[in-house]
Parts: sequence; structure tokens; C-alpha cells
Amino acid sequence: MKKKLFQSAAVAPDPRQWVGRYADYLYSYAVSRLEDEEQARDLVQETFLAALEKLADFRGASSERTWLTAILKYKIIEVYRKRNSGLLMQRVDQGPELEFFEADNGHWKEEFAPRPFGAEMADPTLRRELAAILQRCIQRLPALWRSIFSLKHLDDVATEDICRDLKVSPANFWVIIHRAKLNLRACLQKEGL
Repeated sequence: MKKKLFQSAAVAPDPRQWVGRYADYLYSYAVSRLEDEEQARDLVQETFLAALEKLADFRGASSERTWLTAILKYKIIEVYRKRNSGLLMQRVDQGPELEFFEADNGHWKEEFAPRPFGAEMADPTLRRELAAILQRCIQRLPALWRSIFSLKHLDDVATEDICRDLKVSPANFWVIIHRAKLNLRACLQKEGL
């Protein structure tokens, strides 16, 4: 009896269709996190190659796109790790800016919470403008901060995984996240939001 490779509800992957179906999406995903178009193109190609090598492991528990995106995420984390490996990993002291956040949950204290934008986000033009401004502000963060913030808030990677992958202690992680949020808040307010 043949072993079933794919769940009955799933469709077998078709690598011949990957470029047409997923290349643009994967490229956009990569370039939004790396801000390097050439590297994003390379990672998409590497993703397709890795997926071909692991094709027998695909069980159909997720869609092809989700599976390919997961492979790409790991490749992006590798880039972050390489970028940050040359940085001196020193303890980040908890500075006075932590007075802006609740000690128990890390959320903004009421008096320091960001003001509402006052813009209707249902408007696609405003959403695109905000996304562009936010992306510019994220790119202004130091490399390690940008990597940690992107993994946590764009890719929704677990804190423990980020700390392990980027070799950052949990205490440093939270200080970096807080400082990144403060910098992003200042940048967004400077941009007139």
C-alpha cells in the first residue's frame, strides 16, 4: 500500500507554477523586510530551490504559499543573523525611557500612549501612505533593532525564538523593542502623523 503524501483536502504542489503564482508575493515579502532588492530576488530563488529539495516533506497541512513563505522566513532570519553577527552584542542598559511603559506587560502607560492618527484607515490611499512612512521609519532603526522589531511585529515570531536566533538575552530583547517603539513613535510624529 502506498503511503499518502498529501492530506485528502490538499492539492499536490506544482513547482512548475510557483514562479507565476508566488514569485511576486515572496519578492514583496522579502524586500519589505530586507530593503535590498537584489538580496530579496536571491532569497526567492533560494526559497524555490529549498522547496524543491524538500518537496517530499510537504504534507499539505498548509497551502503552497504558506509553506513557501515559511521557508523564506527562515532564509530572512539567516540574513538577520549574519547581519547582526558582526555587531558587538553588549548588554543594553535599561534607560529612563522605560518609564513610558508598564513594567508588567510592556504596554504604553496611559499618559504616554500614542495619540490616535485621526485618519480613516479604510481609505486605501491613507493606508499606503502610512505603510510607506512606517517602512521609512523602520529602515532608520539600527540593524539589530530593525531585525528584532521586524521579526516580532511583522513576522509574529515568538520572543524565545528571536532571542535564540539572534543571540540576544530576553532582557536586552525587551529593551530593544521598547527603544525601537520609541524611535518609531518619534519618527511617525515627526512625519506629521
